[in-house]
Amino acid sequence: MTNNTIKQGVLFKGLSKKVIVTQFDQDHASSDGGAILLKACDEGLKLSESLAACLSDNRQQGKVKHSLQELFRQRMFSIACGYADTNDSARLAMDPVFKMMSDRDPVTGSALASQPTLSRFENKVRRADLLRMGETLADSVIERHKCRRKKTRLITIDLDPTVDPTHGSQQGSLFNGFYDTWCYLPLAGFLTFDREEEQYLFCYMLRPGHATAKQGCLGMLKRLVPKLRAAFPGARIRVRLDSGFSGAELYEFFETERLQYIVCMAKNKILCGLAEPVFEIVRADDQKDIRTVCYGEGLYRARSWSRKRRVIIKAEITTHPHRKPKENPRFLVTNIKGSAKYLYKKIYCARGDAENRIKELKGGLDIDRTSCTSFMANQLRVLLTGAAYVLFQELRLHAKGTCFARAQVSTLRLHLLKLGAWIESSVRRIVLHLPSSTVHAQDWQKIALSLGAVPG
Repeated sequence: MTNNTIKQGVLFKGLSKKVIVTQFDQDHASSDGGAILLKACDEGLKLSESLAACLSDNRQQGKVKHSLQELFRQRMFSIACGYADTNDSARLAMDPVFKMMSDRDPVTGSALASQPTLSRFENKVRRADLLRMGETLADSVIERHKCRRKKTRLITIDLDPTVDPTHGSQQGSLFNGFYDTWCYLPLAGFLTFDREEEQYLFCYMLRPGHATAKQGCLGMLKRLVPKLRAAFPGARIRVRLDSGFSGAELYEFFETERLQYIVCMAKNKILCGLAEPVFEIVRADDQKDIRTVCYGEGLYRARSWSRKRRVIIKAEITTHPHRKPKENPRFLVTNIKGSAKYLYKKIYCARGDAENRIKELKGGLDIDRTSCTSFMANQLRVLLTGAAYVLFQELRLHAKGTCFARAQVSTLRLHLLKLGAWIESSVRRIVLHLPSSTVHAQDWQKIALSLGAVPG
């Protein structure tokens, strides 16, 4: 049952020569008319279909009104359009665009699922289902880029932990001393192909708040690398990680699997001693009022390592007026050929863009909105949000040649999705009447044509 009680209008006097009246009374209209682009992206990728197929359906089929695929699509598309919680579903249940994206007639089709139904959907998920969904999400992303690329020479894997503060009694919410808060500690994974700027999300794994940075990392890579090798034979695979992932077990795995790696390391007395000759060069610089940097390298073996490995050194002295100069050493362990400066500035520092992708996931899609009590339900929310982000990345691919090719999720939603629409439905076709004054109408049409639409 939907709530359609908001009928009373309001009057504005003095804003115009005429009295302005507003009424929420247009039944066959939507504020998300442009979201049909995401539907086209989903149809091309078959993303919601493949992910929903991972879910077990133990319901009494004679009483089922909404298939798991319909429920999955409803949540994924609503998250993409900025409705992170299921609380909005009561009013969106009769939205013609959302009904259309769930393969229902926008005018005559029955209402979409209610908030209680969606809540049960989120809380009934099983661990085995989530594992299959995580694998399927990665498979879908890999298959997509395998199909679109003729030749791939280099694939870069970036893994990065992030903090997800919690404010309730969620399962797995534990205190993390480093972040000084109760939280989850998800692990995000991205793929970059050759010299492309985009880092494509393939994994977002929810973890308890006390998890270490590298918890689950090795298992993820053991599953991922064979998939990449099968899809992109001959391509080099490179892994970039920050200092929280450093460890002998990972290095041994990289070298056994013939992977390139560049990993940040926390400083210690031996490493600082190794950096001392490089700092002597920096100290010799006469320009004490600017930041001075020098790069070097050496061989280093930690007690747990089986052998010595190449270490890149960044020796930096930062000076400020009226302050004592501060030495800031940084260390990377790597097996990649190249100069120390090139490896640090051009290869390693580029991994920092993964943090921008995580900011986009949080700020644009509220992936940290893990407000369910159940840990499994929150992991499902994270996967739903990850799927929505994959659709936005697909949208950016099809926006090539427009001003939206590098646009953030929030910008894409504002200018391409949030379009007022009045919908007509007849026997043969559905017509979305979008505003003729839409600023980016030409770009919108160009993207639609790229997604398989034809001039009509």
